[in-house]
Amino acid sequence: MGISLSSSIVIVFIFSLAFIILLYTERINLVSSTTPFNSCAKRGRRFDSIQGDDVNATTDDDNRLKSILDDRFIFDPDECNVSRGKWVYNRSFEPLYTDLSCPYLDRQVSCVKNGKNDTSYRKWEWELDGCILPRFDARVALEKIRGKRVMFVGDSLQRGQWQSFVCLVEFLIPKDQKSMRRGKVHSVFNIKDHNATIEFYWAPFLIESNTDLKIIGDPKKRILRVDSVEKHAKHWIGVDMLVFNTYVWWMTGSKLKSIWGSFENGEDGYEELDAPVAYRIALRTWANWVDSNIERNKTRVFFTTMSPTHQRSADWNNDGGIKCYNETEPVKKKGHWGSGSDKRIMSVVRSVVGRMKVPVTLINVTQLSEYRVEAHSSIYTELGGKLLTDKQKADPFKFADCIHWCLPGVPDTWNRILLANL
Repeated sequence: MGISLSSSIVIVFIFSLAFIILLYTERINLVSSTTPFNSCAKRGRRFDSIQGDDVNATTDDDNRLKSILDDRFIFDPDECNVSRGKWVYNRSFEPLYTDLSCPYLDRQVSCVKNGKNDTSYRKWEWELDGCILPRFDARVALEKIRGKRVMFVGDSLQRGQWQSFVCLVEFLIPKDQKSMRRGKVHSVFNIKDHNATIEFYWAPFLIESNTDLKIIGDPKKRILRVDSVEKHAKHWIGVDMLVFNTYVWWMTGSKLKSIWGSFENGEDGYEELDAPVAYRIALRTWANWVDSNIERNKTRVFFTTMSPTHQRSADWNNDGGIKCYNETEPVKKKGHWGSGSDKRIMSVVRSVVGRMKVPVTLINVTQLSEYRVEAHSSIYTELGGKLLTDKQKADPFKFADCIHWCLPGVPDTWNRILLANL
């Protein structure tokens, strides 16, 4: 009888303890669900509202299940690292535009229009580790730039990002409320009813060079005026949002002729510098101008990091490949870094920008773009204003463009990050 009573007491004690633990757990869950986190730590939002999916694409039950299973934070620029993530194939994803629907794309990046049959490169989405990067919302973007001048400044890769941004919003604008003025140096897309412009300014080195207007094909004949940016920068004054980049033109493989002062004495007075050295001097010149001329309360400044080139297929262990030609999927290896991205240049950007008085937001596109070996223009592009001939296409080692990106494509993700930072 004593043994039975003892057993009953033990059982009651165990059940009581379990009940107390259950109540405590529920209390913790209640506190966790109602405690105000910072904006990066908001969990459990409807997945379709975060990602911009069509409500009809999935059921409410599916959305609730995704919300429960997805443990990532809603994007916060101060908390989320955009370089950490993976490319996920989404068969149902459709871009907001195509190179057939948007009239503002150059033939250089209009791959499908130029004959590319495989469009699977458009179906890959960048998924962050630990954070949810919102899809590009054209209506939100248009409201963000209402009454503002937005200007992309840099080389042809920056021109691609500019065209991407224009195409991501232009389909919402009535025909009589939009116009495009293309220039050799300065191009302007005007949105009348928003009193806004999305502009591109050509300055491949940011600083002044003798190849800014009339492009000099031989890198050994190019001369950089590393202490002068005013010729270009006078066009940047009064802009509300400036997005800069400069990288690929510095990567010639040879020393760069750099001068201080007038071009008139350039041939006699130049100094040959390694790319990272010349880049640092030039970027400091740019940074000094920004610090001296930009009103931090009026203008937001962004800098797009280097866009990788994929000229060496051995970098991603395809020893039999020809640059980016015929690649069909992104590189899967986490942290892949090829020879087309110079870490010394990335270090210079971080160092110079980190010392500036005017805050500059880095749009870090390098790592995420490193994986996308299959998304370049390749042979579906133009050369000298003309589409590649069949003979040229048959020689991808010489003619495949593994620098520029097909649009729609990777630069759309750059603009997702840009919009998420606004």
